[in-house]
Amino acid sequence: MPPRHYLQFKDFSVDEYAYLFERTAWIKRKFKNYEPWHPLFDRTLVMIFEKASTRTRLSFEAGIQQLGGFAVYLNTRDSQLGRGEPVEDAAEVISRMSDLVMIRTFEQAILERFAARSRVPVINGLTNEFHPCQVLADVYTYIEHRGSIRGKTVAWIGDANNMCHTWLQAAEVLDFTVHVSTPPGYTVDPQLAGVVPGGHYRCFADPMEAVRGADLVTTDVWTSMGFEHETDDRLSAFADWQVDAAMMAQAKPDALFMHCLPAHRGEEVTAEVIDGPQSVVWDEAENRLHVQKALMEYLVLGRMES
Repeated sequence: MPPRHYLQFKDFSVDEYAYLFERTAWIKRKFKNYEPWHPLFDRTLVMIFEKASTRTRLSFEAGIQQLGGFAVYLNTRDSQLGRGEPVEDAAEVISRMSDLVMIRTFEQAILERFAARSRVPVINGLTNEFHPCQVLADVYTYIEHRGSIRGKTVAWIGDANNMCHTWLQAAEVLDFTVHVSTPPGYTVDPQLAGVVPGGHYRCFADPMEAVRGADLVTTDVWTSMGFEHETDDRLSAFADWQVDAAMMAQAKPDALFMHCLPAHRGEEVTAEVIDGPQSVVWDEAENRLHVQKALMEYLVLGRMES
């Protein structure tokens, strides 16, 4: 059988996510109780980075080690991939020497070309288009704090970037609604996001309207990696899309605030919000570790009994 990959959020079904969230809770409890769990003993994860990282590298490297395996770090600047080796050739070689591959790169097409020739599961650690592992952690964090996300409303404020695209896919799979508010010129492209126009999301010109009644408010930096040349223009265009206390007050009283980090206090979010009582950004960051352990275990071993 060909390997199972995780390249975008819609690659898995609602039933598979139910299993992963349950499994994440079980794995996290073992971690918190200092109970060893080594189902991937002697297995190797290769991590390929073309984009800089803190949380992705740490969570995957620590995660595979906590599952009993090993991590090998490859930066494209220091490998043959950075010297013009075809992605397909690299996939053939790397997948013969490992059990899992995580790639953090620019174009989604690079990831898909690698996966097409890989003998082992490939995980999207972030591309320009999607960031499924982060939203996997975000949804789990919501469930951990508030229960099922089905039927809830998530307000996305800011850029229609890889995180926004992934939230839109998650809404389709898990049956909730996303209210999207972006500045003019930075709106959602449903085809790029891979979602049905208007299906599980609504677009708002006014961010205050988007947040009204939301169960979760989330945002990201205004300038994603690879778009640094647009920074000055974006600072001006996004000025009214800062998540502050007044905006959070439009959401439900028990609404959560999330941010995938790193954050720029005073730009996309105020310190009062991200460091305030509704913020769960640190739980969200930690949960990358636990959901990715459940994900790696599932891709290699399939469903396990808790």
